[in-house]
Amino acid sequence: MLMSSLQAGRSTKRRTPVLSELITVMASRCSARKTMWLLLWFMAPLAAAASAGLGEDGRKVYVVYMGAVPPRTSPNLLRESHLRLVGAVLKRGQRAESVVVQQYKHGFSGFAARLSKDEAAALRRKPGVVSVFADPVYQLHTTRSWDFLQQTAVKIDSPGGAKAAAASSPAADTIIGLLDSGIWPESPSFDDAGFGPVPTRWKGVCMAGDDFNSSNCNKKLIGARYYDLGEVRGPSQSGGNSPRDKAGHGTHTSSTAAGNAVAGASYYGLAPGTAKGGSAASRVAMYRVCSEAGCAGSAILAGFDDAIADGVDVISVSLGASPYFRPDFSEDPIAIGSFHAVAKGVMVVCSAGNSGPEAATVVNAAPWILTVAATTIDRSFESDVVLGGNKSAVKGGAINFSNLDKSPKYSLITGAAAKSSSVSDTDSASHCEPGTLDTSKIKGKIVVCNHSQDDTSKAEKADVLQSAGAVGCVIVNDVERAVANTYLDFPVTEVTAAAAADILKYIASTSQPVATITPTITMTEYKPAPVVAYFSSRGPSAQTGNILKPDVAAPGVNILASWIPTTSLPAGQKQPSQFNLVSGTSMACPC
Repeated sequence: MLMSSLQAGRSTKRRTPVLSELITVMASRCSARKTMWLLLWFMAPLAAAASAGLGEDGRKVYVVYMGAVPPRTSPNLLRESHLRLVGAVLKRGQRAESVVVQQYKHGFSGFAARLSKDEAAALRRKPGVVSVFADPVYQLHTTRSWDFLQQTAVKIDSPGGAKAAAASSPAADTIIGLLDSGIWPESPSFDDAGFGPVPTRWKGVCMAGDDFNSSNCNKKLIGARYYDLGEVRGPSQSGGNSPRDKAGHGTHTSSTAAGNAVAGASYYGLAPGTAKGGSAASRVAMYRVCSEAGCAGSAILAGFDDAIADGVDVISVSLGASPYFRPDFSEDPIAIGSFHAVAKGVMVVCSAGNSGPEAATVVNAAPWILTVAATTIDRSFESDVVLGGNKSAVKGGAINFSNLDKSPKYSLITGAAAKSSSVSDTDSASHCEPGTLDTSKIKGKIVVCNHSQDDTSKAEKADVLQSAGAVGCVIVNDVERAVANTYLDFPVTEVTAAAAADILKYIASTSQPVATITPTITMTEYKPAPVVAYFSSRGPSAQTGNILKPDVAAPGVNILASWIPTTSLPAGQKQPSQFNLVSGTSMACPC
């Protein structure tokens, strides 16, 4: 009943009672926020959606969704019917081909076109149109995990490793399609040594584009497509017309899902070992629907449409809408595309979102989607604070490559004590908010800063302190402590409030407190684990209140996987790491 209702292809004006009951009218909006920072954060998706694709003539891209492909209808016939439909609302002399930017004719029926508000309204009234909505902009939900889950299907210690296992594994014919930011095909995670022929049922292509050609695909990476992202291309405009990854996200998620076993992997020596995907013997198909700036809804639908026709077995989607402005399922590209994929027998797995720990923030919660939350694993990255006076080291955690002396010789000061005389708010100074500290008081010192979720980001605080001449920073944060943030050369570590109490007690006990911060080391068998990550979006969903969401949880904190080359290197490093440690439900989703 559910599937037949959504595929009915009725106009929104005549939506059936069954569909009205099964698809909620709109997601509930969140209550007024306590801070302007959060308010701006909530408004960002709306602003992006409103501006994306907006032309000088007032036109913008709208998606026209028309339900399932009618029986015995060829793609060419469907294409012509779409053009006739949009042509009927255009001014005389304007060609439909000039405004249509995407057409969906395989897994479902519809198109995306650059329209005026009145033309979009006219299309809503046409028979067979389920919904018409402005093209939304969604956001990406930014080795040891599989050992932690005790995955044993792919044995990497046998002769030949995972490459030898690929040819004989039952998973070798499984095709995982990812809708993401693209892929870096040169990564060793996508080497095809040991793989047999591409499954004959595969109908996809390897699209040539900027710095990418058909030879970049192989028997492991069997397909790659990219789509017009319009105004959502992001800063790397030159790489927009290519499946090549400019953000790193798609390379990370695809190698997490199906990357080969790569021995000797690490992030500049941290998390050393063998990095491998959850299904290392599977094939990979990348559908680039995102840039660093976001993911166009019209491109997401095109990715789903092609993936269904290409013959993938699983679709992994590590992106989503804001939890505070969730569209109706009939106007949500992920809900629409995944519905028709599941109807065709293709499993769809989506990230739950990174808006925790608040309740009712889960996204991608349609009943037909497998929604994945993120957990920690039993690995941590320790960077301690060594105090003067023969005090015991205070345990902290972060990723830094500190070059400070091992002896505690650097003056230690709190943000509150370094408050600028021009600032009256001591609390903001204790949190080291930009502009609140006296630079002369922190130069050459390690600064202790409180932090809460609605503060300026920790990375920005660290940058400001480093620019002001501080030699290090200790961030006090209970909620986010389990996720190790990366600070590269600037010595930063994060401690709990309980640990900070020891530091503050020491500062109060002497007129000249000193300390140092140790470079990060990898610790395993960390307990407790697994624990749901603080950032992982929680249920229940306002759209599917009678269904528990997320469905499952998987490792998503500081996951080591393949990455694109970067120019930001730790001191002394000449080559960028081929791997990166990243956290998010995006990292859990490919599991």
